[in-house]
Amino acid sequence: MLTGKKILVGVTGSVAAYKSALLVRLLVKAGADVKVIMTADAAQFITPLTLSTLSGKPVLLNLSENDSWSNHVMLGRWADLFVIAPLSCNTLAKMANGLCDNLMLAVYLSSTCKVMVAPAMDEDMWHHPSTKSNIEKIKSFGNEILPVSFGSLASGLTGEGRMAEPEDILKFIAQSVRTKRDLAGKKVLITAGPTYEPIDPVRFIGNHSTGKMGFALAKQCVERGAEVTLVTGPVSHTDLVGVNTIRVQTAQEMFDAAVKAFHEVDIAILSAAVADFKVVNPASEKIKKKDGLTIELEKNPDILKHLGSIKQKQTVVGFALETQNEEANALKKLNDKNADLIVLNSLKDAGAGFGTDTNKILIFDKKGNQHKFDLKSKSEVAVDILNTIIQYEKD
Repeated sequence: MLTGKKILVGVTGSVAAYKSALLVRLLVKAGADVKVIMTADAAQFITPLTLSTLSGKPVLLNLSENDSWSNHVMLGRWADLFVIAPLSCNTLAKMANGLCDNLMLAVYLSSTCKVMVAPAMDEDMWHHPSTKSNIEKIKSFGNEILPVSFGSLASGLTGEGRMAEPEDILKFIAQSVRTKRDLAGKKVLITAGPTYEPIDPVRFIGNHSTGKMGFALAKQCVERGAEVTLVTGPVSHTDLVGVNTIRVQTAQEMFDAAVKAFHEVDIAILSAAVADFKVVNPASEKIKKKDGLTIELEKNPDILKHLGSIKQKQTVVGFALETQNEEANALKKLNDKNADLIVLNSLKDAGAGFGTDTNKILIFDKKGNQHKFDLKSKSEVAVDILNTIIQYEKD
C-alpha cells in the first residue's frame, strides 16, 4: 500500500502517544520507510526505544546529539509526508506562531512535503477559542487536520478530543500519498461561479451557479501539483490554500482577469456560468418601483471564444450547460469557440446542474472522442475532467 513512501512521524507530549507505536507498526507493515521524531515531553509517555524498535531506525529527539547535528532541513526534504500524531495543544500553538524550540518544530518549519496532523487533547482544550484559532491558522498554511474522535478521555471525561485511531490515520495517509502529482510544473487557469451584471446598485442579472464545480477543480489541480489561478464570480466559498484566487463581479471583470492570466498558463478550464448579456446603462441610484423598469441589454465578451482564438499551445476547456439538443449544442460550441474539450451537463439529469453536490457529465474533444461518466460527487467529477484533459494532451 505504501511501498517506497518515506514518512516522517512526529510524536508530541500527549497521553495518546501510546497510539503512535501502533501507527508506526502499521506504516512499516504497509511498506513505508519510517523515521520518528519525538519532543522531550513525548518521551515521558512512550520510550524512544519502543518507536526505534518498531521503525527500525534511531528516534530523533534533539537538534544535536553526541557532538553530531540532526539536519532538520534534509529531514524535511527527505519525507513524502510528515505526520504529527498525536499533536498536543502546546505543539499546535507553537506551529501556529512559528516557534522553533525543538527538533520537531525545526523540521516542520523547513518541510517541503505535505504535513498531516492528528490532534489529541481534552474536550475543553479542544473547544477553547485559542485552539480553534490555532487549528484554522495551521490549516491556512496548507496542513491537513485529521478529525478528532468522541470517546473516553485521559481526564476521565467523555467527549471530543481523542486522537484518531491509528487504523484510520493509515487510511488518510494512504489516500494522501495515492494522489497523483501529474500536473506538477503546469499552470492552470480556472473560472468559476456566476457573474452579476448590475441593473442599479441593488438589482442585478445573475444565475444560480454556486462555483462548487470550479472550486473542486481548483482543489484537485493543486493536489496534483499545479499552480492555479482561480477567477471566481460572487460565491460563498472561502479561498483555497495554495490557489491564487481573483474575485470579480461582472463578465467584463472576469474576461479581463482571464485574458491577463491566460498567456502564462498551460491549461484553461472555463467552468464559470458567465452572463451572456449586461445592462447598457446601469442606474447609479436605486430604481423606484413607481418609475417602472425598462432594460436595454448588450452582449458580454465571450471568454471561451476569445481564449480559443488567441491560444497557442494552451489546452482550452469549455463547459456547456444545456436543456435541449444537448449533444448537438455542445459539439457546436466546441467547434465555434475553437475549444479543445467541452464538458456537457444537462439540467434534465437529476442531480446535475447548479447548486448540487453532484454532477453528470459527457466530455467531447476536438479529436472526435467522447467520454461519458455516471453521476458522481463534484470532487470525483473534477478528477474525471482532469484525467481526460491529461489523456487528451498525451494522445
